[in-house]
Amino acid sequence: MKVNSFEDEQSWLEARHTLITGTRRIMPKTGNKQNPMERGHELEKEAIKIFEKKTKKKVDDSLTIWTRDDNESIALSPDGKIGKKEAIEVKCLSSARHIEAYLKNEIPDEYYNQALQYFIVNDKLEKLYFAFYDPRLSVKKFFYMTMERGYLQAQIKRYFEFQIETLKEVNEIVNKLTF
Repeated sequence: MKVNSFEDEQSWLEARHTLITGTRRIMPKTGNKQNPMERGHELEKEAIKIFEKKTKKKVDDSLTIWTRDDNESIALSPDGKIGKKEAIEVKCLSSARHIEAYLKNEIPDEYYNQALQYFIVNDKLEKLYFAFYDPRLSVKKFFYMTMERGYLQAQIKRYFEFQIETLKEVNEIVNKLTF
């Protein structure tokens, strides 16, 4: 796995633009309301500090993009790295979605592929802490779930193969269009 570091957020965003990263893009709403992605990005650092305090783990939350050694189009922008074998993804959802994730004790479907992407990109990753943070709540503002490679190996393989096949098809289309 390759790690690309960035000095500023604009460079980081531009580098992510053409990569398969597992993140769904959220278009801003009209008006002055804050985009949910912007809100989540702002609260991410707070959530990581809480995680560090609860777990005594040191998180590196510098702006990086991971890419596979064998295919740099398969990538991920981790929220935080913990050594070489662990990482953290943070979601700051609406209060209702936050509580729903806690009560169901599962990662919402729309983020599950993103969680798998950590393992697809980083073959050495053993654990992903999928954290939820909503400071508006008076209880359970923060919690996390742990995903382990061993339990996900079949899904990781299937999703990786799907990405390889998709990229192959995209490259064939691009080649047809450019020649």
